[in-house]
Amino acid sequence: MANLNDVIQLIRELSSKDKKKLLKIVGNEISANSMSMKAFLTGERFKQNRVCPHCGSVCVVKNGHRKDVDYTQKYVCKDCKKSFTITTNAIVFGTRKDIAIWKEYIDCMLNGWSVRKCADECHIHRNTAFRWRHKILDALTNIMKNVTLDGIVEADEKYFPKSYKGNHRGNPKHKHTKAPFLIPRRTHVRGGMTEKRGISSEQVCVPCAVNKDGQSVAMPVKMGKPIPEAIHKVFDGRITSNSILCTDGEKSYIQFADDNKIELIQIKGGKGKVGNYHIQHINSYHSILDKFIDKFKGVSSKYLGNYIVWNNIVKYAHERDDEKAEIMFGYSVSYLMKERNVDIPLRPAFPIM
Repeated sequence: MANLNDVIQLIRELSSKDKKKLLKIVGNEISANSMSMKAFLTGERFKQNRVCPHCGSVCVVKNGHRKDVDYTQKYVCKDCKKSFTITTNAIVFGTRKDIAIWKEYIDCMLNGWSVRKCADECHIHRNTAFRWRHKILDALTNIMKNVTLDGIVEADEKYFPKSYKGNHRGNPKHKHTKAPFLIPRRTHVRGGMTEKRGISSEQVCVPCAVNKDGQSVAMPVKMGKPIPEAIHKVFDGRITSNSILCTDGEKSYIQFADDNKIELIQIKGGKGKVGNYHIQHINSYHSILDKFIDKFKGVSSKYLGNYIVWNNIVKYAHERDDEKAEIMFGYSVSYLMKERNVDIPLRPAFPIM
């Protein structure tokens, strides 16, 4: 049986004319693979109607084809008059990778692997792996916005050290950077402790909540101790009014519970029980989240929300891994995203502010 080296040797012996024919055949195979992604996107994005990715109108008609390798179908919106293809404003826009590579990358994310390990496994550059990670997590963040908690819900805040990791790219000569970034304090070892003891403005506050079914809601919202407005921002519309909310002695939950007409049970000191009510599930959630975040040796504060969503899907979603992979792939690749690759590392250091 011939191996790759034998094939390479045979290619070298071909005439220039035959090499061109072979290149055309290989190009057609690559085109067929790329069409599989376009076919998948067409099925996902145009399930009900053809929808314009620019304005959301359904007044869309076909508008010829591009004169590229795979003769891409073009569309035009009759309302905003803009032309587009099926990959416009999708996270796979401009990608040259086959659909199988994207699915393999989703599997790597479900394993919680690092950027470098994902890149090695999928045979892509580490920068590509980093951008794919946050494109996918940006899309999945919108899935988590639809999660609501009912029944007995436990809530508490988790704190993470403020991290400027990923903000040192500043270069006034770089076309995508306005000014160099200067850290307003001395640098820390990755994932190191803050300079101030206790809860302070050097820590990112992440209000978290879980119910007995294992569903979870969490989002970075401010620096330092929580205030009622922060609790409202995270949990309004996410905890149903017929729920029973169990917390520690944090006063911000009192106003939230009153405003949303939710029964509140507070456990002073955060330990023990009040009848059958406790906050052991939320304490367990914090422990699991800690272990997940610690694997990455210090997560930048500007990406913290994405990593929390990643943890919730990997650790708390009830579906089997293969079902999670299908959901993650289908939703993320068809998600409308206008952000460019170069914009991802240039996000504000603290978007939560």
